[in-house]
Amino acid sequence: MPRAKAILEIDGLHFTVRLYESWLRIDVRGNTKNDIVEALENKPILRQSIGNILDVFAPLHIHLSDIDSVQMDNKGQVKLILPRHRDVSIPLAVDEATSLVDKMNPLIVKEKEKKAKRVIEERRRAIARLMIGTIGGLVVGLLLGIFISVAR
Repeated sequence: MPRAKAILEIDGLHFTVRLYESWLRIDVRGNTKNDIVEALENKPILRQSIGNILDVFAPLHIHLSDIDSVQMDNKGQVKLILPRHRDVSIPLAVDEATSLVDKMNPLIVKEKEKKAKRVIEERRRAIARLMIGTIGGLVVGLLLGIFISVAR
């Protein structure tokens, strides 16, 4: 499978932010990543507790359809509002933050529309299966009823 091309890539001091058509990826790198990994490796208690907590609260690959909104303050701090996680803050320069927010907002709307269409289609299929099953069950029941009454 060919790798998707990033729409926007921002290299920060301790991380890289890549915006794709349907998701956002934040890669922690360098000493920050090494410090976290080393701390988790050296302390089993931290690995068990903080490792799981980081997975739950700090997603690094975020589907755009899962983002409620994107906000930016006057210092360039981008805040991603996520419904089932803690909000993610990305410290950027003002021009980088503006570019990221401007490109993300239309993509978020587009991905939410795609997700809504998928959900509606899945529900339609489920209702159709239920109706076919119900109708099929009624037909079989009627045929069995007729067969039993004729057999008596």
